[in-house]
Amino acid sequence: MKKEASSILLSSEGLEDVDEFVGVSLSFACLASEVGSSVTFERFCHVSDLMQIGNLAFRENRFEEAINCYSRANTVKPGDPIILSNRCAAYLRICQFLKHRPPSASEHKPLTGLDPTIHAELALKDAEKVIKFRNGSVKSYILKANALILLEKYELARDVILLGLQIDPSSNPLKALERTTASMIGKRDHGKPERTDDFDCTLCLNVTLNNIIQKNFPEEYAERKDDNDSLTNFGGDLMPLFVMDVVLPCQKFHLNIFEPRYRLMVITDTSTGSIADFACEVEITECEPLPDGRFFLELESHRRFRILRNWDQDGYRVAEIEWVKDIYPSEGTRERTDLQEMTNNAAGFAQSWMRTARDAAQQRQDRSRLVELDKVESMMPTTGDPERYSFWLATLTNRRPSERLELLSLRDTNERIRRALVFMRAEEQGCRLQ
Repeated sequence: MKKEASSILLSSEGLEDVDEFVGVSLSFACLASEVGSSVTFERFCHVSDLMQIGNLAFRENRFEEAINCYSRANTVKPGDPIILSNRCAAYLRICQFLKHRPPSASEHKPLTGLDPTIHAELALKDAEKVIKFRNGSVKSYILKANALILLEKYELARDVILLGLQIDPSSNPLKALERTTASMIGKRDHGKPERTDDFDCTLCLNVTLNNIIQKNFPEEYAERKDDNDSLTNFGGDLMPLFVMDVVLPCQKFHLNIFEPRYRLMVITDTSTGSIADFACEVEITECEPLPDGRFFLELESHRRFRILRNWDQDGYRVAEIEWVKDIYPSEGTRERTDLQEMTNNAAGFAQSWMRTARDAAQQRQDRSRLVELDKVESMMPTTGDPERYSFWLATLTNRRPSERLELLSLRDTNERIRRALVFMRAEEQGCRLQ
């Protein structure tokens, strides 16, 4: 069946080309009136350059180079449907290439890198994001259906194809994919042996083992059940911990890690070795498996919390926590108006500071600094949320862990903005505070 699958999946119906990125002029026109900053235009120009290089690489069948360009563009402008759609297409094409590479070619020139299945899974992840943005686009369904076919999930692929055909019943790529799935389902089901062994039923086997363990080890079973329930049914105040450096809200950063199961980051006090009182929740937005078994993660930090107590559970740190927010002045008061005014003034200074930092990096031809500034800018919140904006300001300069921990524990937005501005002015003047 595998050989038959390969012969059918050689088709690149709907994946022949990628879309051009036209977001520079349109997006800049929309955003310029909001932020009034040339930085935004420069950022979109950078994305446009990356997309042009990536599209050229795609059309020349240099798919790994194309994926790299699209991923860099996605870092600068995350969530753009064109970027995600093009990267998805590149993942699919390289997966098809690897699946259909003849054995003789592998013997002559072995390849290293990710397994074709991993490429298909990454393509599926991008396709699902594209559908969220463009659920009325036929191409979104073509991408997802191709990914599912490469993963040999033919029934799911057929469901996606039927949804796409409701949008455009005359779509030839979808019709071709529908014939592919119908053929593969028929070949797979044809002559399937009938299962008669009771132990082929995984559910029955699990229930039997569960009953045996519960009967013979009642105390251990009860204790283990409580532990498992606490891990699988998290309440609003229970979280697993991952111990690392201090993380502030509104940060985006990369992490290489062997086990990508944690969803929370906390900081260890280096002087005492104990877990700090305050920590920050992060979300894994990108997860790329590496050939050596590690995972390359892209993380975004969101909410902060206070750790009430923590303990070891099955070799992992778990904590009872409470979410923390700043203490705001009441609506309609002079203090609240002053806070908003201070936030707006800080935003104006931040735009000027970013321009200066970008100009300096360009003069030094410091590409890593430019990428870092792109990431920071992509995380910028609106001034309508002074608390989040104050944290974003605090991420613009590189502070010592003790300083970041103080900023994390502060509940005074005015004070956090004031400190962030002091750090920014000091760095701008070239006399970084120690």
